[in-house]
Amino acid sequence: MSLPAPLMFTVGLIDQITRPIAKISQQFNGLASNYQAGTMKMASGIGGIAASGYALQNALMPAIEMDRALGEVKSLGVRESALKMLTDTSYEYALKYGKSATEFVKSSYDIQSAIAGLNDADLSRFTLSSNVLAAATKADAATVTSYMGTMYGIFKNDAIKMGEGAWVERLTGMTATAVQAFKTDGKKMADAFGALGASAGLAPLEEQMAIMGTLQATMQGSESATKYKSFLAGVGKAQKALNLQFTDANGTMLPIIDILNKIKGKYGDVIDVAEGDALATAFGSQEAVSMVKLLLNDINGLNGSIESLGKVKGMEQAEIMAAAMTDQSERLTQSWYVIRAALGSAILPAFNSFVGWIADMGRDVIAFTQLYPELTKWLGYTAIAFTVAIMAGGAFTVMMGASKMAMVAWGVAAMAWAGITATLSSGLVALRTTMFALNMVLGATPLGWIILAIGGAVAAVTALIYYWDDLVKMFDDWGWLKAITGIFATVWAGVKAIFNDTMNWIIDKLNMIPGVDIDANISSAAIPSIAAIVPVQTRVDKGGITQSLSTANQQKSTNVGTVNVYPVKGENVNIPAYLEMHA
Repeated sequence: MSLPAPLMFTVGLIDQITRPIAKISQQFNGLASNYQAGTMKMASGIGGIAASGYALQNALMPAIEMDRALGEVKSLGVRESALKMLTDTSYEYALKYGKSATEFVKSSYDIQSAIAGLNDADLSRFTLSSNVLAAATKADAATVTSYMGTMYGIFKNDAIKMGEGAWVERLTGMTATAVQAFKTDGKKMADAFGALGASAGLAPLEEQMAIMGTLQATMQGSESATKYKSFLAGVGKAQKALNLQFTDANGTMLPIIDILNKIKGKYGDVIDVAEGDALATAFGSQEAVSMVKLLLNDINGLNGSIESLGKVKGMEQAEIMAAAMTDQSERLTQSWYVIRAALGSAILPAFNSFVGWIADMGRDVIAFTQLYPELTKWLGYTAIAFTVAIMAGGAFTVMMGASKMAMVAWGVAAMAWAGITATLSSGLVALRTTMFALNMVLGATPLGWIILAIGGAVAAVTALIYYWDDLVKMFDDWGWLKAITGIFATVWAGVKAIFNDTMNWIIDKLNMIPGVDIDANISSAAIPSIAAIVPVQTRVDKGGITQSLSTANQQKSTNVGTVNVYPVKGENVNIPAYLEMHA
């Protein structure tokens, strides 16, 4: 019996997309590369300009900061000569004590505000004294500067009589000596004199400093000032109530040592409760009595402190203390800062002139916008369009980069899937090996007979198919068999017709796709009939599958052959469209 006609499909693909898409892809890649290169060049240029400007500004920053500070002082009406002297003094101070020259100049602003009319030298001396005292007494420059202004306001007559520069240097030395002697600090002393106010003018400076320094050994600076201020306020009426003389013939208050000795002479070394109440009534407050009691404990020590402070003539003690607390690494840092400030100040005028000229261009731009508003509007639109174009190019570059990352991710996923497939293949090999071993074991057991029975059933079905023609001839005369065969043939004919119509409809729809041309010769005649579905006897070895199963069972093994599929290699197909797809 002849073989049924094969079902043939002829598929023709006309590739009209690959080459244009390849060109477009190359153009897109080139566009992205060019945009990226242009962006990098532009960024490099802008970065170079910014880096150069930043480097120049950083190099000139010490001079710029000094110029700003000097500008603040200059706004108070200070002369250029005074500013030059102030600058030189700030450099010397920074190099010697390792402190900021800029902060030095800024502190002079407060001094000039509090003390008007200082000459060039005195402004520098006041500023230097304040900053040295701050370093010596562990106080900040602002606190000490305020302290200097307060003290000048209280002892202005003494300062004018002595000379402002000499007076402030003596004040600096006395304050440093008091801080060292009474274990206090500059802030406490500044708080004390700030709270004391104008009352401090009733006694000499060294006496007041010794009194409040002694009190600060047991209390805060402002508290010591409160007690001393109460004493000064009540000393005039207390002399009448106590029948003691606390003033001289001119009405000036006697030194504190004389007053204490008179009180001690009346009440003794120790003042009891009743005597304390009498003193409180005389002075008008318990604060004054508290001060008297504390100072009576060591009148001689207080007298020695007053004499020691009275001997101070300059600021040497403050300089010694400040030098002792100087950090050499800070000196090195400030020396480098001063060098840059000094060098930068030489070219700063030219720099300021150039920057000022650029800043003045802003006025020209404003004038241009006012004269040509319509042109300004279109220039603005152009700038916006250019910015949007840059943004679009950046977005395009991001998109291209994202696509490349997606391809990398796809490659990784493909590699992972290949690994999974390899693992599954290994698992199948192991399963086949296990089944082979199990078959060998089962061949020697009763379970092997069950498997043999299944193999026999398969062999029987195979034999039935093989001898189908003989069976048909044998029962050809039986009417019921013909009837069944006729019914089956009718059903098979309907199936063929449905299959034919369905395939033709699908092929018609596929041919509507550009580049697809399927030529299928499908008809009912091409589909094999029932009679044609028979085994090809010439292709079946003698003995059939039964002999194979029997032999395999005797060998206690089952051998499954290998099926190899060899697809046609592209290079063997001489089709221009195919080659174009792989170009």
